[in-house]
This record gives sequence, C-alpha cells and structure tokens, in this order.
Amino acid sequence: MESKTLPDNTIRVVQWATGNIGTRALRAVIDHPELDLAGLYVYSPDKAGRDAGELCGAGPVGVLATGDLAEITSLGADVVLYMPARFSADEVCALLASGANVVTTCGEFHRPAGMDPALRDRVQRACVTGGSSVYSTGSSPGFISEALPLALLSIQRRLDRLTIDEFADLSQRDSPDMLFNVMGFGQPPTAFDDRRAAHLAGAFGPSLRLIADATRIPVDAVTAFGEYAVTPGELTIAAGTLAAGTVAAQRITIDALRAGEPVLRFRANWYCTKEVDPAWDLRDTGWHVALEGDTPLDIDLRFPIPLERMAETAPGYTAHRAVNSVAAVVAAPPGIRTTVDLPQVIARLG
Repeated sequence: MESKTLPDNTIRVVQWATGNIGTRALRAVIDHPELDLAGLYVYSPDKAGRDAGELCGAGPVGVLATGDLAEITSLGADVVLYMPARFSADEVCALLASGANVVTTCGEFHRPAGMDPALRDRVQRACVTGGSSVYSTGSSPGFISEALPLALLSIQRRLDRLTIDEFADLSQRDSPDMLFNVMGFGQPPTAFDDRRAAHLAGAFGPSLRLIADATRIPVDAVTAFGEYAVTPGELTIAAGTLAAGTVAAQRITIDALRAGEPVLRFRANWYCTKEVDPAWDLRDTGWHVALEGDTPLDIDLRFPIPLERMAETAPGYTAHRAVNSVAAVVAAPPGIRTTVDLPQVIARLG
C-alpha cells in the first residue's frame, strides 16, 4: 500500500479538546514551524466561538473554537490531535472516514492485535474509507513504555528482564479528595482493589506485548497486582495529615511473563513519603529503567522541576510526543499504526 503524500511542507492540524494536555498541544501547534492550526474542537459551550489562541494564552490566531463535529470534518485537515477526557469510537471513526488522520493520547490503539475485534474492524474500515491513519502515543504509555525501551533493546542480544519504574511524589499535591478518597492514602491498608490493577494493566499491557511482538520475546500472559506501604509515624503533606500506620505509598506492577517469570515489567509508584514500611526503593518523580541481560543498563530519568511546579510542566511530556508524531502519521499508510510501524519520531525544533 502506498504512503499518503504530505502537503506542501505544511500540515493542517485540528486540536480536539482543551484540557491540560490539549491546551499544551494547542499552544505547541500554534508555535510549530511546520504545522498550521486549521480548527479547534471544544466540549464546553463557554469556549465555543472563542479564538483558539486566547484559549491557550497565545494571543489571537484567527481560528474560532467549535463544538460541531460536522464543521471539523468539513475542514479537510490533514490530522486531528484527539485529546478528550473520554474516548469515543463514533468521533474517531467520523474523523478517520472524513480523511483526517488521528493522533491521540487515548490508549485504545497501542497494539491493534489486542483490541476488541469489533472496534478494530470498525476503525480499520473508517481508515480505508478516508485513506487515513490513527496512532496512540504520549509520555506514559508511549515514550517510556515503547519508544525508549525499543531503542535500548537495540543494543541487546539476550534480555533477562526489562523493568520500567514510574515514580510520582504526591507530597505537594494539594488535592485531598483525589489522594484520600479516590486513591486511598491515609486509609488503613486493606486488600488492594484488583480492579485498579486491572485498569492499569489495560493501559500498559498493550505496550509490553507490543515490545514482545517486535523483539520476538515469547510472552505467556500479562498479570497485574497492587501493594500498599504505610507511614511509620504521623505525616503531614500538602493535602492533609496521614496517621501512623496508614497508606503512604502504593504501587501497581504489570508483568509480561515468559515461562512463568517476568521478562517485561512496568511498575507505577505513587507515594507521599519515601520513608515507608515495608521499605521500597522510591526515587524522585520521574522514571527508572533497568535492563538485565548481556548488555545491562541502569537509567534514571528525573524531572528537574520543583514539585509545586509539576502541574504546569507535566502536560508537555504527553502533549509534545503527540505533536511531534504528526508528520510521521500523516505520511504513514492508512490503518492503525503503532510505534513499531512508524519511523523514529523526530521533533522539528527550528
């Protein structure tokens, strides 16, 4: 199948949604030397009709936000950066069938082979109709669970285990409802809710299986489990106070098993203090990647940002990967594309 032809060096982009990540992507598109903002879709009636630049602090750009899907599909844009709070197959298929490629931070398309067959077939038909492509990416999952591991594995000939740890220090997060009521910090430790572990496995399991597929690592199953650790003494954080013996750290581990043993692992670590019982190897907010094999590696990727500024900076890690993927997706053959299918994503910074 032949690749699609890029337009004259400029790619016309629609930004879909203006949450934290969408707003950052919108600003990046406006500032990008090779992208042209063609439209903006918003869900809030209060934002409809407003200038896109004003919605992201860039100043007027002459593109007005709309909540009308038909208006978006009529633009003839090359790509839609699809970043809603919730995925809609109806929206995505309408965009693809109209001829617009889709780059999304929704995680439905990391590994087509593992998708619900009915959804996969429906999306594939829309891609055929529009001659378009769709790609899921971001920072995590995406960059840390696919792009970086595949690069690191390129210097291995025997892999015993790849472990990706993600760390989030929540001690300065002033969100009492989220930390205490939703996540369960400050509560007595009980059995971990298997539904939470299964949800994260649904997000990161496809990435682990994609790596396994690409590198021909045989994987028997993907499993997930969660754990709690407690604070030995009373602990005060930005969101409130945790009593001694209550949950101060939690982690969920997703394992891809080879012959019953983990060969690919993603582990999410959330904590309010590093001093917990039992003792865990908790590091600063960021990622740690360890490869055990014939070419071992041990890599720390820390976010050199004060915790109180994390909320204003963190959206860029996800949004920018998607924006930088636009050219590769527009040039790709129609269909559901993955990090393995696409060439290396290269940012255009000048």
